[in-house]
Amino acid sequence: MRRLLLVLLLVAAVAFPAQAAELAGVSMPDTTEVGGQTLHLNGMGLRKKLFIKVYVAGLYLAEGGSNAATILSSEGPRHMEMHFLYDVSQEKLCDAWKEGLENNTPGAAAAVKKDFDTLCGLMADMEKGQRMAYTYVPGEGTTVSVLGETQGTIAGKEFADALFACWIGPEPPSEDFRDGLLGG
Repeated sequence: MRRLLLVLLLVAAVAFPAQAAELAGVSMPDTTEVGGQTLHLNGMGLRKKLFIKVYVAGLYLAEGGSNAATILSSEGPRHMEMHFLYDVSQEKLCDAWKEGLENNTPGAAAAVKKDFDTLCGLMADMEKGQRMAYTYVPGEGTTVSVLGETQGTIAGKEFADALFACWIGPEPPSEDFRDGLLGG
């Protein structure tokens, strides 16, 4: 009888895998497919501004990691999913990108700065409950999706590294946010 119960529990665990994680009422799956490769949820972070919960983000990687420098130097694909908990204007998003670039990629090349201008042009006003995603595929670039629709792709690993550094670099929105994304 105990064996049967154990077998049933194992079958149930395989047939019905657990939801990966939930943070501030936002659930994210434990995997996503990128460029034919399965990426795993590395961690989730809650972006707050003062006392306001702005968004929950989930970082997906091919191989988990808790070291930002190692993740950024990796040649593999990456995916960041953002679920907004508060309305944020396109202008405020662009201001945050520019601040993140200055803080985390000092001395960024002119081409990367131009790519961040392009990124701002792909943004939209975000409302509570809406999603935005950034997916880097080596050799293809970083695809920006807003509300589930592809807005464009920005070429180059240098841009992808600068973008992801805005979340996990030395000057993230907050240390708690970065630590959550890094699985801490």
